[in-house]
Amino acid sequence: MAPTHDHPGEQAAQDPIKLLAIRDAPLSVDEVFRLVGDDAAGGVALFAGTVRNHDGGADVDELGYSCHPSAEAEMRRVAEKVVAEYPVRALAAVHRVGDLRVGDLAVVVAVSCPHRGEAFEACRKLIDDLKHEVPIWKHQKFSDGTEEWVGAC
Repeated sequence: MAPTHDHPGEQAAQDPIKLLAIRDAPLSVDEVFRLVGDDAAGGVALFAGTVRNHDGGADVDELGYSCHPSAEAEMRRVAEKVVAEYPVRALAAVHRVGDLRVGDLAVVVAVSCPHRGEAFEACRKLIDDLKHEVPIWKHQKFSDGTEEWVGAC
């Protein structure tokens, strides 16, 4: 049976964007998860990106993130696109800037939707578009003394 979307829980929420932020302090998975809670959501998808100890075959010691002043506005544009495409009940995204160590949280995004499939798809779109379209840059420092800048867009 095809969904009819007659129940209010099947429709997108009035104001589903709960948090969009760039922060220079440690991030909290719990905070983001809590913000996307919704009684009409049957699925919550959360992605937490961490600093890994390698990239491109080289050992990473640390990295720093920086962003353009328009980064939060671009995050909003990306989030609004996701909300327009999926029946999002709630959405939150936060990205870290500053110096990070291996294992630190760099980004946390979460989306709640009436059904798990929609939540997975919306969360995937949110993180993929955030990484490709928001002007956030990564400066990696490798164990061999070399460095590399990686741009999001």
